[in-house]
Amino acid sequence: PRSFSAAELVRAAPAPLQPYLRLMRLHQPAGTWLLYLPCTWSIGLAAAPGCLPDWRMLSLFGVGAVLMRGAGCTINDMWDRDYDRQVARTASRPLAAGDISTFQSLVFLGGQLSLALCVLLCLNYYSIILGAASLSLVITYPLMKRITYWPQLVLGLTFNWGALLGWSAIRGSCEWSVCLPLYFAGVMWTLVYDTIYAHQDKRDDIMIGVKSTALQFKEDTKQWLSGFSLAMLLGLCVAGVNCNQTIPYYSAVAAVGAHLAHQIYTLDIDKPEDCWKKFASNRTVGILLFIGIVLGNL
Repeated sequence: PRSFSAAELVRAAPAPLQPYLRLMRLHQPAGTWLLYLPCTWSIGLAAAPGCLPDWRMLSLFGVGAVLMRGAGCTINDMWDRDYDRQVARTASRPLAAGDISTFQSLVFLGGQLSLALCVLLCLNYYSIILGAASLSLVITYPLMKRITYWPQLVLGLTFNWGALLGWSAIRGSCEWSVCLPLYFAGVMWTLVYDTIYAHQDKRDDIMIGVKSTALQFKEDTKQWLSGFSLAMLLGLCVAGVNCNQTIPYYSAVAAVGAHLAHQIYTLDIDKPEDCWKKFASNRTVGILLFIGIVLGNL
C-alpha cells in the first residue's frame, strides 16, 4: 500500500522529473523544515499581542523555504559531485550518479532562484535587501567543508537568516534586541543537529579529506552539543524577555531544553541510523517553540 509522504510523491512523479525533485531533496523534507521553522518563530514573535501569526507570511515563507533549500542543495551537489561519488550515502544523488548533467542542474538552479526572487519581491524593501544579502552564504557554504572544521557554523548562519527576515517582513525592519538573540539561538541549534548529522559520514569524510564539527569534536561531541543547547536556550530566553513573551513561551523553551537533553543523552554517534533519527527529530524542537510563541502571544 502507498503511504502519503514526500518520498512517495517523488516516486509517483514522471520519471524525467524525478532526478530534479531528488536534486532539490523534495523526498527528504527534514532540511526544509529546519530552514522554515526559524522563519515561523520570527513571524510569530513579530505578531501583535493577542493575535495569531500572519498566515500569508507563513505561507509565503514556506514556499520560499522549499525553493531556497532546493537551490542550496543544488549548489551543494554541483560543488560536491566528485566527493558524493565516494560516499555510500550520497553516491546515488542525481549529479553524482550521472542522472542529470551539470548544465541541466545549472539551468534548474536558475529556475529555483528566479522563483525565490519572486517570493522575495512580495516583501517590503528592507526585507528584499536583507534577503538578498543571504545569497552569498548560500553559495559559499558548500566550500566551507574544504577549508574549516566548522562548516556547521556557516550552515547555521545561512539556515537561520529567516529569524531576521521574518520579523522585518512583518514590522518593516529588524528589532535587533529580539532578532539577534533569536538568530544566535538558531545558529546554536544548527550546530547541534548538523553535528549529529555529520557523524553519519565521518568515516568517509576522513578518507576523502572533508572537514566537519563531528571530526573536530570526536568523542567530546556530547559535551559540545550540551554547550550549544544551553547557549540556544539562553538566546531564546533573551529574545523572549525583549519582546515581553509570557508563560507559554517559556514553557515551550523548557520543553525544547528537555527534548535536546534527551536527544543528546541517548545519541549514539557511532550508529548512522541513530544519528539520522536524532537529526530528523529536531523538527519537533522547532514546532514546540512555534506553538509556545503562538500561545504566548495569545
